[in-house]
Amino acid sequence: MLITDIRQNNRQKPIGSPAQNGTFYRVCLYILRGGKKSPKIGLPPTGKNRGKIPCPGALQQHRRVSVGEVETPPTFLVSAGEASGDMYAAGLVAPLRELLPNAKFYGCAGPKLQAQGVQPVIDAASLSVVGLAEVVAHLPRIYGQYRKLLRYARAHPPTAAILTDNPDFHLRLARHLKKMGVPVFYLVAPQVWAWRQGRVKTIRRLVDKLFCLFPFEEPWFRERGVDATYIGHPLASMARTSTSAAAFRTAHGLAKEGLLVTLLPGSRPGEALRHMPVLLGAVALLHQRCPQAQFILATPKGFAENRVFAKFRERIASLSIKLIENEAWDCIGHASLALAASGTVTMEAAVLGTPMVTFYKVTAISWWAGRRLVKVPYLSMVNLVAGRLVVPELIQDDMTAEKVAGAANELLSSESKLARMRTDLNAVRASLNLGAAAGDPLRLAAHTIAASLGKYEGVRETMN
Repeated sequence: MLITDIRQNNRQKPIGSPAQNGTFYRVCLYILRGGKKSPKIGLPPTGKNRGKIPCPGALQQHRRVSVGEVETPPTFLVSAGEASGDMYAAGLVAPLRELLPNAKFYGCAGPKLQAQGVQPVIDAASLSVVGLAEVVAHLPRIYGQYRKLLRYARAHPPTAAILTDNPDFHLRLARHLKKMGVPVFYLVAPQVWAWRQGRVKTIRRLVDKLFCLFPFEEPWFRERGVDATYIGHPLASMARTSTSAAAFRTAHGLAKEGLLVTLLPGSRPGEALRHMPVLLGAVALLHQRCPQAQFILATPKGFAENRVFAKFRERIASLSIKLIENEAWDCIGHASLALAASGTVTMEAAVLGTPMVTFYKVTAISWWAGRRLVKVPYLSMVNLVAGRLVVPELIQDDMTAEKVAGAANELLSSESKLARMRTDLNAVRASLNLGAAAGDPLRLAAHTIAASLGKYEGVRETMN
């Protein structure tokens, strides 16, 4: 479907004034309910090719998508709310810029999107919060950022929007974009199959194309009327070490041999604050049970200056934990075992083939509210993709220093168990890759978006 078709099918109604929906109470309801109902827009996907990418597996046949002489270059609103979304969205913008050299980009951008030339109307770091109760505490700031981005979009209407993850923020934004007649492409499907499944109706109304990273997502969404396509997971081809294990150990003053355990408390300050006390307690126990093991703490750039690190600086030093910033894939890929907060980092560990123990903890009120909504047997994405328990999950009350240390020691003391988990993780990685013939997942998405521009901006697709 071309963007002209999408625009003609979208109902364009006047946007309500900020005062109509700007109260703190309404925003709280939005977060907890997953968005208000919007006018039904667009046409449902039909036919045997529903959800398919133009010429999948044959991108080599495309010479390029060229831009004819047009008065106004296409403009994209690109929005990503956290580090992983920033990475994926940047990986999509790069090939899209190659296909549409005159295109302009603005939106909610982190460092990687900004490096791709996306104008940051707001910074992605301002939206990085997890947990129902945690979100409520930050709602005034988040809502202010949302209004700022929406005002800019109204003043500079985009040709199309590319929204990545963060459904509580982006589905609300999509509602107003659709009223403006802006087609919405959504990268990283919201995990409504896991909880708050009623939101799929909102996605069906608001999203013109949904790009799924996990194989089980496409049929789930398509059965519910969403135009969804499985493109493969970007990490399957992106995540790799940059140096040898020997060079990595030498560069960071680590012993040349022996067990190496990487701590991954989470990229958000709130996650690290909740997880670090337990992880440090587990390290203290592991020092007794595995005295030969070395420990590294892998963190995003700038963590050492963060107040969270300051809170634990002395204990980190007393436990001889080496802090390594901005080298996550090397820290994971060269480790014997990772102690990983449930999230993107567990998929990175799976792709890199590193055995792991996963964990997660939120506030008591968030856990009480969230567990009633969860509809899946596992909370780790690795186990969900595998369809069985591959990696240990220590969630909420089960996340204690004793249990984390116990699960870690069980693996570290048995090479056969480590080897079996590596085999299982390789199978998970294989399931996330469509194969070399299909090409890079984010390039596939970029081709789909560029092709949908069609005649609207003078874009034509040429074939051999």
